[in-house]
Formats: sequence, C-alpha cells, structure tokens
Amino acid sequence: MAQYSFGSGTLYGKSLNAGSQTPVRFGALQGATIEWAFTTKELFGSYQFPLAIGRGTAKITGKADFAQFTAKTFNDLFFGAGSVSTGATRAVVQEAQTITANSVTVAHAANFVADLGIVYAANGGVLVAVANNPVGGQYTNNASAGTYAFNNSINNSAVLVSYTWADTVYGQKISITNQLLGNAPTFSAVFEESFQGNMMTVTLNACMSSKLSLVTKLEDFTIPSFDFECFADASNNIGTISLEQ
Repeated sequence: MAQYSFGSGTLYGKSLNAGSQTPVRFGALQGATIEWAFTTKELFGSYQFPLAIGRGTAKITGKADFAQFTAKTFNDLFFGAGSVSTGATRAVVQEAQTITANSVTVAHAANFVADLGIVYAANGGVLVAVANNPVGGQYTNNASAGTYAFNNSINNSAVLVSYTWADTVYGQKISITNQLLGNAPTFSAVFEESFQGNMMTVTLNACMSSKLSLVTKLEDFTIPSFDFECFADASNNIGTISLEQ
C-alpha cells in the first residue's frame, strides 16, 4: 500500500567541516523542496519523435523556508566564518534626547559604533551631519565618545537619535570575511516527514548552499530562504531515500 505525506516536515543540517559538528535544525520549517533533475539528449531520425533518449548529467537542489534561525545555522551551513563569537551589534532607532549645552550623549555611549542619523522630534526634519563647526540644523559625531555636538542655536530642541552599539555580553555574531574563491562550508542534510504512522526520510551526504535570503514584510514574519545543492561524497555516494512502503 502506498503512503501519503503531509505537512512541512523536519530538516536538519550538520557541518562536514573541521571534524564532528553539532547538528542544527531548521526551526519552524514552513516548507522544503528537494528536486532531482537530469539533462536528456534525444536521438532523431526521419520522424517527429525521438528514436531513443539518453540521460545525461544530474543535479540535486534543495530549498528550505524556516522561521526560527540562529547564528550557528547561518555560520555552519552558509558563511563558514569559523566560530561564532559572543556579542552583537545592536541598532537603536530614534532614541529620544534633548540638546543641552550644544551636545547629546546617547545611552550606549561607552559602546558606540556608528551614527545612523538624527531627526527633530517635533516634525521629523532631518539634521545634516558635518565634519566640524555645525550651524543651524547640523551636527557632528564623536564616535569614540558616543557624543553629538550641535550649534547653540538649537539648544533645548528635542531630537531622535539613531545609532548602532556593540553589546559585548548578549547575542551571537558572525564576522563575514572575504574568502578565496571555492571556499564554502559543506554539510549533510536529513529531511523527515511523517503522516499516519508512515515516515519518509531523505538523507543527502554532501551539500553546499548557494543562496540565503532574508525578506521582511509588513505585518508578517521574516522567513529566511535557504538554497542548496548536493554532490557526491568521498565514497561517490549521494544519499538515501527511506520509505515505509
């Protein structure tokens, strides 16, 4: 009796680089696609339809859309940047401040990284960044101190300051480096789907990702999309497909 399949299933990836690695799960998997495709070559004679068809090269591609993601998943299976470090770069969007004595010191001044702009709180008007000697609606930024300087003509103005800062305690961070051509992390993949007591398991021995997309949408969750391809392992094996029937 044939079996059925239902739902998004479960997908795991395990890095094949640098020895044994902890497997990672594609959390809240929304859907996965695994596709086997071959090229074909037709032999024609005097008639419209081919006399024979030969199968040529093959390609296995996969795609997963998942809603729960971690730095380890991105690093082990896509970027391959080495270890994931503790800490994170965080953005502060429109922190409320009032210009006092020609200056503003942001809340995370001690770990300030980069300016993202300032607007007036009253009307959203944009202040202009300059290198020095600000006038009117201009400002300068001292990144090493996490401070902003203004012209005294706009003292007591309420402003909204946006910037990034370095959190050295919480979070995980991947440093994306410019690696030599050909370098990419490889991993094995296991896809499982169960329905009515019947299980299907697809194991792919060696894979490499070609694309990672982060797409946001108003009033919706961010669902990263992860594309990958599969190839033969060191023993010239591709993988297995296991079914109950």
